[in-house]
Amino acid sequence: MPSRVSFLTGRYPSALGITYMGVPVPPETATLPRMLKPYGYASANVGKLHFLPHANRDHRTIHPDYGFDVLEISDEPGCYEDAYRAWVRRVAPEHLDAISCGLPPMAEVWRRAMGIRSGADGVVHPQERFPKEPIPFRAPSHLTHTAFVAERTMDFIRSRSGGAVGGPGAPGAASAAGGSSSLQPWLCIAGFYSPHSPWIAPQEFLDLYDPNTFRLPDFPADVEARRAQAGSSDEELRAARHGYYAMVSEVDHHCGRILSLLEELGQAQDTVVVFTTDHGDWLGEHLRHGKGYPASDVVSRVPLLMRWPAGVRQPWRAVTELVEAVDVLPTLLECAAVPAPPDVQGRSLHRVLDERSAQISRSQARSSALTEHNGWKALRTERHRYVCDVRSGQIEEHLWNLEEDPGEYADVAGDAAYAEVLAEHRRLLVERVLTQEQPLPRVWAY
Repeated sequence: MPSRVSFLTGRYPSALGITYMGVPVPPETATLPRMLKPYGYASANVGKLHFLPHANRDHRTIHPDYGFDVLEISDEPGCYEDAYRAWVRRVAPEHLDAISCGLPPMAEVWRRAMGIRSGADGVVHPQERFPKEPIPFRAPSHLTHTAFVAERTMDFIRSRSGGAVGGPGAPGAASAAGGSSSLQPWLCIAGFYSPHSPWIAPQEFLDLYDPNTFRLPDFPADVEARRAQAGSSDEELRAARHGYYAMVSEVDHHCGRILSLLEELGQAQDTVVVFTTDHGDWLGEHLRHGKGYPASDVVSRVPLLMRWPAGVRQPWRAVTELVEAVDVLPTLLECAAVPAPPDVQGRSLHRVLDERSAQISRSQARSSALTEHNGWKALRTERHRYVCDVRSGQIEEHLWNLEEDPGEYADVAGDAAYAEVLAEHRRLLVERVLTQEQPLPRVWAY
């Protein structure tokens, strides 16, 4: 949730006061669509946004628009009365129960506390947030949450092209698209939920993979010894990867449909496409699933792909420099020739992406990447990850050598040989914290 807000504000979680889950984003927050609106941009968000805690609210109530002209929110797949279920109810009501195989956070805890049998509502939910086996989607594959996000994204793009809105959900598409203009610039965010636990994917995407061919993590001896007690067998690790990879392939398929539509409508050469995500997944690394502390590469180093119109950038270039989520917004603003507000903390990536970037001085590239959470911060440099954690009331420091230990299993913070490296990363973190403070504006000298 904090990283999602950083993407759309260009500011760090600590500057926004949103450093953990469950904090509602203030409705008046300055977001990318609000920054683009004065320059004529229409905007839409389809699918996941996760700017509000969603396990405890009525998803039929009006959601703050956060500057978007079109907002079709569905933060979890099929378990709330939201835009996704409304879409399925409209296009294929006979499959409404079959799509309800997502698990709301804390749902099973609530059921047990209330003495309600799972499935008593006619819907069978997975018993765990992280089931040990991938779950085949029970309805036709064109009705998944991922398909919904793609279809409604494509409807919006068609509406901005002056063309007819088609595809599933067409009866309500014209009003949802917010009008039609082939001249007005636009921003559209396709908020895919996948890949995310529980591992639910259409059988056709599960069939793409043979779990027996998956390469599993190389665990250190002490971790290997704990695997049996942790319930982390080879079969369970393969099953988690099977579901995850199937969901990735489904997203890839639908992203391809969106890109093909841009080509079909003649908009590909006028459109910047960004593909990224807010976190990865442990997938059994460190005998864990999901995301979180201490922000190891497996959960914090995520894809960031950008496709530029011809003539703007090189057709293909891999960038190895450190970048952060806050850098996406100023990069897009520069693409649109829109000035970034003064409180934006990210850096535009255009200089890093320039074909002459090999000659760019080192001072223009980031020397570290920051991950923030309530009570701890992590700093990722080229060769190390440093974590400072104060949640216990004591200062705890951790350090990993990423060149010698890419899995981040051997904490060397207490190793005397790393004393200088530890001190340097401590200094870097203090510098980052002090230089990114954002006090309220001073209106007078005293």
